[in-house]
Amino acid sequence: MTSNETLPDGFGRDFLRGVQKHLGGAADALGDLDRRAGDGDFGTNVRTALKLATSNIETDDPATYRQWGTTMYMGWLGVGGTSGPLFGMFFRDLAKAADDGEPTLAQFAEALAAGQATIQKYGEAEVGDKTMVDALDPAVTALRTAVESGTPAGEALAGAEKAAVEAARATAETTARRGRASYVGDVAKGVIDPGAAAMALVIGAARAAVDGEEVETAWIG
Repeated sequence: MTSNETLPDGFGRDFLRGVQKHLGGAADALGDLDRRAGDGDFGTNVRTALKLATSNIETDDPATYRQWGTTMYMGWLGVGGTSGPLFGMFFRDLAKAADDGEPTLAQFAEALAAGQATIQKYGEAEVGDKTMVDALDPAVTALRTAVESGTPAGEALAGAEKAAVEAARATAETTARRGRASYVGDVAKGVIDPGAAAMALVIGAARAAVDGEEVETAWIG
């Protein structure tokens, strides 16, 4: 499969189901990271968003990529705080990658880039601020490079996931300049940013929807 080909049938369904599975399974660990570096509500926000998304799936019975994406972004938009709207707008941009069918790898890459731009516009975060942008930016860069070189989708998304995980883990060595963690300064040193970790899991879910391999979550804590 090349970057110009459509992603597999059922990609939207498998991707969003994977987001539910892996974010839900990591909710306790993500919440613990947030308690150590922020206000501690991120794990609860994840559970709330996924519960709302599940309700949307049961009610709307999604059949297309965009419909599956809509169930997730509407779920996140139902969550308060900072993370809910930002993840909601991110998934809204992802949902726009395709209409009735599945997106191509190139379309998915550009939707990720649009989601990053939206997060940075409204969250006012830059790379290095210890936020979800730290994991998303290298993933977008890696995926765009793979698209340009015609790398097969599974390999391309695996590279994006690797870049996102490495960058998320590296946030443990930085000092937050945005978000709740910025209030505690160096106290958050040594703690992975939960938003960055969550974003890496999202990229991993996209990769798993193509190659069927499990997403590694042990690195989160």
